[in-house]
Amino acid sequence: MVLNDVSSIVLMRQATQIGWATGPQGPQPLQTPSEKDNPMTYAIIGFGSIGQALARAFARNNIEVTVASRRPPEALLPQAQAIGPKVIPGTLQEAAKADVIILAVLFEGHRDIGKLLPDWKGKTIIDAMNSNDPVETLDNLPSSAFAAKSFPGAKFVKGFNHLLSRTLATDPKAEGGHRVVFLSSDDEAAAAQVSDVAKQLGFAPVYLGKFNEGGNLVQARGRVWGPLIFQDLFKKEQ
Repeated sequence: MVLNDVSSIVLMRQATQIGWATGPQGPQPLQTPSEKDNPMTYAIIGFGSIGQALARAFARNNIEVTVASRRPPEALLPQAQAIGPKVIPGTLQEAAKADVIILAVLFEGHRDIGKLLPDWKGKTIIDAMNSNDPVETLDNLPSSAFAAKSFPGAKFVKGFNHLLSRTLATDPKAEGGHRVVFLSSDDEAAAAQVSDVAKQLGFAPVYLGKFNEGGNLVQARGRVWGPLIFQDLFKKEQ
């Protein structure tokens, strides 16, 4: 489906009807932040189907990324080499040194990852996880807001979680445009940074607002999926 002005209005109305706000102007692309003098470093923690799909996006765009899991780096090497030379297996500790880290682990594993560092200040975490846990067990918070508590000091952004891994693994440049990736965060500057990453990977980022606003559209609450999860949308090139 191609995301145009009409479908954007539909998404905004859909959010309003279920009691979630997406901000005064509805879902909208973010402005790209200025380039830093030093190149950003990237890591993916979790090398299952989602982690490998995202690694393909980095490899496709010739961007180096460290990949890590509970398995040792040598166990990840065959899959990493099959994806591309820019995909570098590392330890969890090495992955935690990156500026931007994508969490692609099972939701219940995020607490252990959070223990890798005592302070995550200066790190941007992209939450690509989904949880079916009842909201009562998550302090009645969206899963991203709950997970963020395990990463003190980090900038936390929800993203890349609403697409199936087989869809996420394909080239996002199609249908006369770019595949949409929805972002939400309580830190708008962090969301803008992740928007820039998404664009580098060939996606069209759409900011939905804070976790408990439009971000609920891509959150699983108990066993109820947000209405934008599994929606494969494209934004036409202007």
